[in-house]
Amino acid sequence: MHYRRLGSAGLQVSELSLGSWVTFQNQVNDSSAIELMKCAYDAGVNFFDNAEVYAMGESESIMGRALKKLGWRRASYIISTKFFWGLHDGPNEKNTLNRKYLKQAIDGSLQRLQLDYVDLVFCHRPDPNTPMEEIVWTMSEMISQGKALYWGTSEWSSEQIDHAWQIADQHHLHKPQMEQPQYNILTRHKVELDFARLYSTLGLGLTTWSPLCSGLLTGKYRNGIPQGTRAALKGYEWLQDKWSTQQREQLVPKLCEIALSLDCTPSQLAIAWCLKNPHVSTVILGASKVEQLSENLKSAAIVSKLTPEVMDSISALVADESVA
Repeated sequence: MHYRRLGSAGLQVSELSLGSWVTFQNQVNDSSAIELMKCAYDAGVNFFDNAEVYAMGESESIMGRALKKLGWRRASYIISTKFFWGLHDGPNEKNTLNRKYLKQAIDGSLQRLQLDYVDLVFCHRPDPNTPMEEIVWTMSEMISQGKALYWGTSEWSSEQIDHAWQIADQHHLHKPQMEQPQYNILTRHKVELDFARLYSTLGLGLTTWSPLCSGLLTGKYRNGIPQGTRAALKGYEWLQDKWSTQQREQLVPKLCEIALSLDCTPSQLAIAWCLKNPHVSTVILGASKVEQLSENLKSAAIVSKLTPEVMDSISALVADESVA
């Protein structure tokens, strides 16, 4: 396993990491979570991603119990959580980043995770109804209080990140260090264009999610939605509408052909493609089975096979697609 700096921070994160979205509680119970986390940790993964809203808090609870059972040294792993959607419907408890919500949200997450602090904390989405100054001051205080070590954003625009950074810089507060955007072969604009100037000017790090485009790039949805897959889960039907017939029947088979020529799986190819970008600090993997995770953890070995010619051939496949 290789490790990369989180942007300009001193923190070293494994280039591949394990996330709990969709899987923990929905597909994975306590014992399976322990197996998955141990598999990742033994392979050198040191970053485990979570969020308050995942399974309405149960994902954090499962991860907390798993960490307790595994008994790893606290300095040997990195844990994140994210705030915005909330767990209740009150006016100050849902879809907000106001001070009242954030102060109780971090305490709730720490209790569920059974930790004294999280390493990374994200504003899960931008909040147009809360002044940016209030958000930045509260997140900075969270770090000053020792409840988190670094704070960042998820799915914010470059303008919003820059605004938050400038406020923090003006008032000598802790600055946003990282962003967690979706990034894959079909979703490239934000990471490659919108954020381009932030890597050097702000030292922005990236913890990217959905390298497989929610499973589309694995090739398993080419002929429909198999039972037991993510897109077949109740509440995730929207994934089926997200993928066009052209993507499933034309683009994905061609990617599978490229993977075959490189002697790797389509999943490994898609993950390695994300790792090829030097601005990506870590690629977050999702898995419901140890076998699946073990296979995807081998993706780093494929990066060296992604020559300029291979990268150009992949780009050519998506040139006519509506790349987000």
